[in-house]
Amino acid sequence: MRIVTRPDFDGIVCAVLLCRAENIDTDIKWVEPNEIQKGKANILKGDIMANLPYSPNCSLWFDHHISNKPRGDFQGAFDIAPSAARVIYEYYKEKGLLDNQYDELVFNTDIIDAADLTRDQVQHPENYPYIILSMTIKNQDYKDLPYWNKLVDLLKETGIDHILEDPEIKSRCEKVIDENIAYEKYLIDHTKIRHNISITDFRNLDIVPEGNRFLTYSLFPECHASIKIRFDGPEQNYVLLSIGRNIFNKQCHVNIGNLLAQFGGGGHAGAGGCTLKAQTADNAIDQILDILFQNKKEI
Repeated sequence: MRIVTRPDFDGIVCAVLLCRAENIDTDIKWVEPNEIQKGKANILKGDIMANLPYSPNCSLWFDHHISNKPRGDFQGAFDIAPSAARVIYEYYKEKGLLDNQYDELVFNTDIIDAADLTRDQVQHPENYPYIILSMTIKNQDYKDLPYWNKLVDLLKETGIDHILEDPEIKSRCEKVIDENIAYEKYLIDHTKIRHNISITDFRNLDIVPEGNRFLTYSLFPECHASIKIRFDGPEQNYVLLSIGRNIFNKQCHVNIGNLLAQFGGGGHAGAGGCTLKAQTADNAIDQILDILFQNKKEI
């Protein structure tokens, strides 16, 4: 039995809960959603998938993304919940295989994954332990795989205050704070506003800057949605899109997950992503923007 999940904070907490509930001690398989959608991930019978699109090869599946809503029967659980970790937590608590030990961890995972944040949490994440920890989780060609496994092991046993004192984690948190300061300037320099949509295009940069993904919402409060565009790797064969509703401006009516599912991606009602072929990306981006500009509610 193997856990298959994605390398973000929700995915890491999913792995923590599944390790506890199912008593799993095998290596975790870390996978990005587009690898499932493209059929590139080798999913096996016996695998427990979490926070990812469904694969019929797995034995248990847990998710909460609206674009992944199942159409047929499956083993596991699905709900439109703040996090996939919440779906797993409730499932195993009902079965008596988890108690309330991880209430605080799952509560904070809900806040982070649902972007249910205050302005102060966005502007000063260093003052909020779980938020700053979540920002240290990145995927650059799976170079951080040992770090993700380390976080799973620590979060199973250790309180957040002690985790943040770990030398490696402390160093990563300090780096994130510096990155966030620089990222604000990148956002200002590379963002244009059209019809109350902030469009940040990093395709002319050799190195794509990283930073606080929620910062754009406080920088451009007049915008009800944001779109970030960048190349996927130096070969520039693919373009990555990330789109989100402004968490401080509730005027966006478009279901982002359903919108991006039309272009091979997916996500939540309020945020999602997709991967486009570089040759046809501009045409797809124009179509996506047109739908965002119209800002129609789904019937």
